[in-house]
Amino acid sequence: MSEQQSVVVKVFLYQITPQIWRRFEIPSGFTFEKLSQTIQMAMGWEDKHPHEFRHGKGKRLVDVIGPVGLEDQTPGEFQDEKKVAVQDFIGRRRLPIRLLYRYDFAEDWIHEIVFEKKGEGVDEPRMLGGERACPPEDFGGAFQYMQALSGEIAWDYPGYDPEAFDAGKVSLKPKRKRKSR
Repeated sequence: MSEQQSVVVKVFLYQITPQIWRRFEIPSGFTFEKLSQTIQMAMGWEDKHPHEFRHGKGKRLVDVIGPVGLEDQTPGEFQDEKKVAVQDFIGRRRLPIRLLYRYDFAEDWIHEIVFEKKGEGVDEPRMLGGERACPPEDFGGAFQYMQALSGEIAWDYPGYDPEAFDAGKVSLKPKRKRKSR
């Protein structure tokens, strides 16, 4: 068993009912860049669009952890996601801790991230559970997705089943190595 701690993370999409969610465990030493990659794999996204993590006090989520290049778009404090570890963000605060993950700023997929509890430790991320298929990439956002679910607009994705999800078939191992700078 690993000596490092782990964190159980729950992710769910806003503005979609019934809820689409995932739960996984990551090493607490993961940077927010690795957390983003894990969210992408868990949700079934392809990581084709910009993202950011937003946090702050109360409802004012003006502080951002994200990729370099978003600094000028941040009214609050900005931190480079490659330099912030989940364990450092959590620090001595009590869990659960919530923050937002925005993906694809044009379609504005908003996810709530909950650091639920600390664990014994894992060496790599592992999927724990989830429900329902993630919307297809570039679908048009939550409003358009809900319109398609209710039959107001036609699905343009043959074979897509919004109810289908099997946590056992989700790999959280990176598909390719990214060069770190």
